[in-house]
Formats: sequence, C-alpha cells, structure tokens
Amino acid sequence: MKKPEVSVIEKAIVKSFGNLSTAARSLQVDRATLYKWIEQEGLEQAVIEGRNTRLDFVESKLDQKIDSGDTTAIIFFLKTQGKSRGYIERQEVTGADGKKLFEVTIVDGTD
Repeated sequence: MKKPEVSVIEKAIVKSFGNLSTAARSLQVDRATLYKWIEQEGLEQAVIEGRNTRLDFVESKLDQKIDSGDTTAIIFFLKTQGKSRGYIERQEVTGADGKKLFEVTIVDGTD
C-alpha cells in the first residue's frame, strides 16, 4: 500500500484516541508500518493528543459519576487525587498482637 498523506495518518491516530492497533486497521496496514510512519513523519504528538482526548473524555465520565453521588467514584477519586489530604490506604504488616515481625541490627564492622 502507498503511504497516505500525513494528515490522513494523523487523523486516524487522533480518531482512534491514540490506539495504534485501531489506527493501523483503519489505514489497512500493520502496526509496524504505522510505527515506522509515525517515526518518519514525527507524529508522536498526534499519539499523545489522541490519548489525552480519551483521557479527558473518561475523566468527564468520572466527574459525572461523582456529581451524581456515586460512592465508588467518590472513593476512587479521593484515593487517587486526595492523597495529600490523607485519603490513602496503607497496609501495615505486623506480627501477632501488633508486635514487630523482626528487628534489624546494623553492624558497621569498625569495632
């Protein structure tokens, strides 16, 4: 297949939200060919733009869930974005009755 115009390749990448398998199928080429075209034409930014467009869309869906009071969405958001305010889960590993599992003594060998 003859390589299409750069604008056609770029549109396929953005339309597929940066999913290069999908873009390659729409251009009727294999992924390796598309990767080569991206490198040759400097289309890395189109890949980033496509993926960011999808990310923006998904974030807007999360916002809608949060706005509707979806508890799971709220918890997810706080765990991922509210860490600086203490919304974080930690697992503490201890022995029986909260005792230490082991103790480490550092010996520097200068004695």
